[in-house]
Amino acid sequence: MTTTNLKRKKRYLGFEDQMLAYAQTQVKRLVKNDTIDDALFEKFSVNRGLRDLNGRGVLTGLTNISAVISFDDSNGKHTPCDGQLWYRGYNVKDLVRKYGNHRFAYEHLAYLLLFGDLPSDHQAKVFFEKLAENRKLPTNFVRDVIMKAPSRDVMNSMTRSILTLASYDPYADRIDLENVIRQSLFLTSVFPMLAIYGYHAYNHYDNLDSMYIHRPEEDLSIAENILLMLRPDKKFSRTEARVLDAALVLHMEHGGGNNSSFTTRVVTSSGSDTYATIAAAMSSLKGPKHGGANLKVIEMIGNIKEHVRDWNDDDEIFAYLSKILDGKVFDHQGLIYGMGHAVYSLSDPRERIFRKFVEKLSVEKKRDADMGLYHAIERIAPKVIAEKRHIYKGVSPNVDFYSGFVYEMLGIPLELFTPIFAIARIVGWSAHRLEELVSAGKIIRPAYKSVMEAKAPIVHIPEAE
Repeated sequence: MTTTNLKRKKRYLGFEDQMLAYAQTQVKRLVKNDTIDDALFEKFSVNRGLRDLNGRGVLTGLTNISAVISFDDSNGKHTPCDGQLWYRGYNVKDLVRKYGNHRFAYEHLAYLLLFGDLPSDHQAKVFFEKLAENRKLPTNFVRDVIMKAPSRDVMNSMTRSILTLASYDPYADRIDLENVIRQSLFLTSVFPMLAIYGYHAYNHYDNLDSMYIHRPEEDLSIAENILLMLRPDKKFSRTEARVLDAALVLHMEHGGGNNSSFTTRVVTSSGSDTYATIAAAMSSLKGPKHGGANLKVIEMIGNIKEHVRDWNDDDEIFAYLSKILDGKVFDHQGLIYGMGHAVYSLSDPRERIFRKFVEKLSVEKKRDADMGLYHAIERIAPKVIAEKRHIYKGVSPNVDFYSGFVYEMLGIPLELFTPIFAIARIVGWSAHRLEELVSAGKIIRPAYKSVMEAKAPIVHIPEAE
């Protein structure tokens, strides 16, 4: 950390500690007055987290953008099935097969999600050109904004940059469709720059490392430009770019019910501008319950590597995973990260698609042993969970089980894991914002039941004359 940053932190530390000491005196009072009895949620039929007692999401809207399928509802039965993810009426599995060898798979599907149809060759060409033309930040923006107050939390850095970009947009407040499309394309184009430049600034000023700012190239895809801007020598292999492109494709949208997409629709419904709306979505994704799963998987795998001597010994792996599930080792939370999903039951389609890309990259990177360990955990963990938790179906790896491993192999630092998620999801957020503007019209305003207790009346004290 630089001397300037150290002095700045020390200057505020004393005051912050004083405020924390005061806040600590109020914690018990706050908890006492804000705790709501669990029984009241059942009494008033309140679905906590907008999930019903069976774990299904409470319907809050309709969408044409995507669909997440995890159960087969036919013949009056609700039966778990292999998961499916659909973008605009197309199964993602088929879309990946169609565009999997294409350098611009993410960009093709960005057009699909935003406008509802697969682009023709001409439409794709024009769309790619428009994205390339938008890969420009305002003059001195990197110096005056991104480098001004670098942060290890790149999500915070990006959110600040997004809000500041509104100051440079003469039509920032307009919410007509033409303007929002323009802003959506602009943000999709510059998100990789905001993320990677934000990381480089932090890495330079706080870690005293070299800083380099590479400009993106117009004829490269978003995945290729991420690797180009991140690496000192700008070099990357075709396999690396294709695997990162696949990761972006599989993270770009996941139904309207995820926390950040719902946030996008709530803020959009209030009439707010695009920059404020996307900043709100960023704040949602930043939360570890939403955007931090692959970080926990990487930490868990590192812990397993330290304590399991033979990665080919299923019994040893089983025994250690049992200890993790019992909360005896690792972070003592009793969770095997990367296993199971809030929506999918039998399988996560994204994980099944992504696994093939991961395996190909692991061969190029000579990480076969690590890949073998991941396969072993994927095979053994459901057995451990079945034995310990008596859950015999519906537990399978999710896409985050492998995404962190991929980012690690690509040399992407941990600080950029969630920002990469945001780079992918900006298209999904933009699509939901546009759909909300087109078809909704009412502000989203859910009801809260007050369970407040009346207190003794305040005794009137005459004012002094």
